[in-house]
Amino acid sequence: MRDTIASMNFTHFLKNGALLPLTDATISIENIQFQYGFGVYESLRVRNGVIYFASQHAQRLMESARLIGLEHPYYAEQIVTFITDVVEKNSVQSLNIKILLIGGRTAEESLLFIFPLAPLFPDRKLYSKGASVETTSYRRFMPNAKTLNMLPSYLAYTKAQKNGYYDALFVDEGMILEGTRTNFFAIKNSSLITPPKETVLDGVTRQAVMMIARKNGFTVREEKIPFDTLSDFDGAFLTSTSSKIIPLVQIDDFRYKEIPSRLKELMKCFDTFLEDSKGIIPK
Repeated sequence: MRDTIASMNFTHFLKNGALLPLTDATISIENIQFQYGFGVYESLRVRNGVIYFASQHAQRLMESARLIGLEHPYYAEQIVTFITDVVEKNSVQSLNIKILLIGGRTAEESLLFIFPLAPLFPDRKLYSKGASVETTSYRRFMPNAKTLNMLPSYLAYTKAQKNGYYDALFVDEGMILEGTRTNFFAIKNSSLITPPKETVLDGVTRQAVMMIARKNGFTVREEKIPFDTLSDFDGAFLTSTSSKIIPLVQIDDFRYKEIPSRLKELMKCFDTFLEDSKGIIPK
């Protein structure tokens, strides 16, 4: 992480509300909560000085902490201010922001880290040619909480990458759930279907895409998607903070013939929204 940070000339991070030099970005090896993954996190994108969806990310951080019983002294509006402080202090126009909130024995002993990372830019060919994914049998523990319990996701993602796939999709009892770091949608004509948010992490980009789709003539439904119904749809796609909308052309051995025209329209609508939104999802 240090090499990635240094390559972007970042200088500061935030710990418990204080801006500090990156040389102070350390966690004690005696921190049992960190060792056991008792923490939650968020990742944000900043492009051309615009911090995207900071309020939604901060609120989800609070909700994730609540779900796992992680006590801390922070609140969402304060987190948004801290994010802005880190971006402004580092004076970099395009970057990613990582937030770690690690529990302690008491609320006062919790640790909040907000630090800059080099931005992630997926291969541009993925947007025009589509991506391929493989499936793995798994259902995340407490799927609505974005926790540090990421070993199964890491192993599935690493295996998929080694096999030449963009990501891995979790399938449980024959139902498609989500990617290791992405949300899943299927599309039929002007209808989008995505797994119920009770069964997956409700991604911030997922929320934004659903909102933009409805405003542009699409219907959106949250319902279970059996793997064996993939052929009933015109196509499918993934969403995430760093990748926006990535169309899928292959899931295991199943292939879609092309990227649907309506999906291409949705991708353009979402890109336009990002350019015009100033980083805010309207209510």
